Amino acid sequence: MKKLIQKIREKKGFTLAELLIVVAIIAVLVAIAIPVFTTQLEKSREGVDLANVRSAYAEVKSAALGDTKTYYKKVDGKQSTAGFDKVDISELAENLGTTYAGVLNTLKTGVSIYVICDSNGNVSIAASAPAGGTDVDGTT
Repeated sequence: MKKLIQKIREKKGFTLAELLIVVAIIAVLVAIAIPVFTTQLEKSREGVDLANVRSAYAEVKSAALGDTKTYYKKVDGKQSTAGFDKVDISELAENLGTTYAGVLNTLKTGVSIYVICDSNGNVSIAASAPAGGTDVDGTT
């Protein structure tokens, strides 16, 4: 009996079954982590888009103060899917008017919208730049 216990204690390394169990556990953890990671990644993209639209709103509003020109700011979408499913756009839609929520929901990678402030100080969103408008960055 002592020799058997001594042989077991001297044995080093892992069996194939032990290694397969570890690999299976890692595979399950990865299978759980990937959807969570992609959801968080999309949420961060939506947050970036929302912050960019808010920033453009503030830029065109401040550029148009005391001026009679129409200003606009281009916002490029970063999301991989259209729409704001993960973040709340109600506050921004309220500032711009609820009719613009649909336009905001078209944002996705490769899609651009324009936040426009006309000479009366009214802010809107459109799919193209206004004719005769001035980009807040200084280009026409």
